[in-house]
Amino acid sequence: MRTQGIKLAVALMTASALIAPQAALAKHKHAAPAKSKHEIELEARLARLEAEVSEMRAAAAAARGGQAQADAGAQAAIAQAQAQAAAATASAQAAQAKAAETATKLAALEKKPAPEGMRSGATTIKLGGFLKMEAANSHWSNGPVTTNTLGRDFYLPSTIPTTAGGHSATSQDFNAKQARLWLNLDTQVAGHVVKGYVETDFQVTASAAQNVTAGGSQRTTNGYTLGLRRAYIQVDRFTLGQDWTTFQYVAALPESTDYVGPTEGTVFVRQPQVRYSTPLAKNAMLHIALENPESALTTAGSPTLVENGTDRMPDITARLALTGAHGELSLAGLVRQVRAESTGTALTNAGSGLTATGVGGSVAGKLWLNKDKSADLRFMATYGQNIGRYVGLNFAPDALYLPTTNSLSNVKVFATMAALHLPLTARTRVNLMGGYQNVGYDNALTAAQNGTFNKKAWSLAANLFYSPVKAIDVGIEYRHGERDLVNGASGTLDRVEFAAKYSF
Repeated sequence: MRTQGIKLAVALMTASALIAPQAALAKHKHAAPAKSKHEIELEARLARLEAEVSEMRAAAAAARGGQAQADAGAQAAIAQAQAQAAAATASAQAAQAKAAETATKLAALEKKPAPEGMRSGATTIKLGGFLKMEAANSHWSNGPVTTNTLGRDFYLPSTIPTTAGGHSATSQDFNAKQARLWLNLDTQVAGHVVKGYVETDFQVTASAAQNVTAGGSQRTTNGYTLGLRRAYIQVDRFTLGQDWTTFQYVAALPESTDYVGPTEGTVFVRQPQVRYSTPLAKNAMLHIALENPESALTTAGSPTLVENGTDRMPDITARLALTGAHGELSLAGLVRQVRAESTGTALTNAGSGLTATGVGGSVAGKLWLNKDKSADLRFMATYGQNIGRYVGLNFAPDALYLPTTNSLSNVKVFATMAALHLPLTARTRVNLMGGYQNVGYDNALTAAQNGTFNKKAWSLAANLFYSPVKAIDVGIEYRHGERDLVNGASGTLDRVEFAAKYSF
């Protein structure tokens, strides 16, 4: 537009220069009646210039009008583009909101447990468990453990030989006794939730007899008896039946190829009970139970445990379970009566009754070591008097019978364990664990009365687990354990164990 303006100005100036002589001539028109040829040509030239000037002015006006129209069109196009952009933005936001809503619904559906089990009337029935094979190479410092006994199948410190001058022994064992099956029942009855649970395995039945009916033989069929682990019903807040003792914090048990792990430091009992559970706060649950009593006693001079079966008062247990952002904490207590019948010189099933009070406490928990809770530290510490059967699979007796005074001597127990669980990758992890137990007897007892009794046990273990797929776990573990008697005799166990487990 600026160029066209300049051209127009030049044309006008030129025309003005040409028109000026014409105007001078007009003044003298009356004095020059006849036009010369040159004048005629000049007038024609001026006419043409005037026409061209008019055309240029018209073109300039048209150009200005076209520019205005172009500007208006451009503004309209911009407005239309802005409207389209706004509509596209609104559409994108709506699509994004729809996608977010869909993702939320999908996440909710994925979180919702998939239907499991089968229906029988109003009851949902679920079957689960795992199949497990283990292979252990065990080396004892003071002689072997009898074949087909529990000490060959898993770490049981009370079975480590302590014979003075005994020769070392090594044994290789394969078994699948820990294969576990459970059945879960769930029924809605008149607005109440009624649940049932049954759990079994083949590990609890042990026998040194070389035949199938008494516990299995490694020579031929390796057939073992199905044993009851847990069987209970739940109605609202009540649990009735056989379950883990309320005195135990089960979540402290570490991941191990072994049946228990650091046995000597762990509370480990399953028994019939009546338990009531109630929440005290959002993150606090109280459990109180009456549990099956059973006293495991020894007689001075003989460490063999004897079950009289003459108990008259249920064991009373309680546990406060606390949960938080950093972990879990369990505070448990136990009060019981240890009872025996005696003739005055020996234990019997019918005679005068002897009693002793048992009391104990246990602190246990799990601390998360990372945000996704894949790493943790598990721990347990237990102390008590006359609670031997609850700790370390009865490493210590509940009480010691003294024939000389026809009385029960108290036995104190301190036990502790810790386990560190660390993931290395999404499919591999390591576990480091250790356990310890110390038994205290009356200082007045002589070596003849309790010299061959268990005094102390400890162990350390480390393992590596790998899960090629979600349902399969394979692991290898090394464990060193030691058992000491009151008289100073001791024995050790070194074991390398491999395990493979399929959970379903």
